[in-house]
Amino acid sequence: PLATSFEGRHGSVRYWVKAELHRPWLLPVKLKKEFTVFEHIDVNTPLLLSPQAGTKEKTLCCWLCTSGPISLSAKIERKGFTPGESIQIFAEIENCSSPMVVPKATIYQTQAFYAKGKMKEVKQLVANLRGESLSSGKTETWNGKQLKIPPVSPSILDCSIIRVEYSLMVYVDIPGAMDLFLNLPLVIGTIPLHPFGSRTSSVSSQGSMNMNWLGLTLPERLE
Repeated sequence: PLATSFEGRHGSVRYWVKAELHRPWLLPVKLKKEFTVFEHIDVNTPLLLSPQAGTKEKTLCCWLCTSGPISLSAKIERKGFTPGESIQIFAEIENCSSPMVVPKATIYQTQAFYAKGKMKEVKQLVANLRGESLSSGKTETWNGKQLKIPPVSPSILDCSIIRVEYSLMVYVDIPGAMDLFLNLPLVIGTIPLHPFGSRTSSVSSQGSMNMNWLGLTLPERLE
């Protein structure tokens, strides 16, 4: 299998075809043409249709004083998505501590580059959203709060020198303390969800897929 075309900070995956026409007593004619490759990822597979969920709790301490806990639970209905889809986030955030906190959600892309026994990693912000500020004793519930996936590169999971992975971070921004966060893994695919189950698709049937991600530059810092 060929890895999906990709442009990263420390490496890239590119494909092209070259042709030469040799003529007696004349210079050869050369032509080079680049093309894009998709390693298709079908989000209809059972592994990518499985829900992702987690729960965490944090208690703030200040010298000898201890406030109540901050709790966070979050769930998404599946692991696999395609660009342009919106992730529905189901979450409950309870603030029993004294400071005001803010629930947030962010999609991150992680690029990993491997060469000569070394690895470089780049983490980039893809999309984010912000909930309402919660004072002490308040609770916020997200009943399918939507976070849209922009035109980004599909996940690259089977290449030995470049990996591209995604995660949804649902977290509570706590002033003056370490944030409370949950990481839910994502896979960005090329074959979208089909209401009647898994299906296969040829390269030609996917020809209309949005390829804006090829030249996309993502912001590197949250907010």
